[in-house]
Amino acid sequence: MVIIRLSRGGSKNRPFYNVVVADSRNRRDGRFIERVGFYNPLVAEGQEALRLQLERVTHWQSKGAQLSDTVAKLVKRAGATAAA
Repeated sequence: MVIIRLSRGGSKNRPFYNVVVADSRNRRDGRFIERVGFYNPLVAEGQEALRLQLERVTHWQSKGAQLSDTVAKLVKRAGATAAA
């Protein structure tokens, strides 16, 4: 099954996440099919915390990909900011 999930990067106590499309059998930070965005929870003032390619996310969902719980929340937030 294909899943859209977060892949952790960054250093200790400074997380940075890539939003990736991956096979669910692969490791969390392992091989992935496509990178569709990023999320930085510790963003400094005036920097971009979240960037998603929503058209690619909907493309993969139409192919049967499932969203993880956290990515579903991020897509909802990105959709609200894109509509505003």
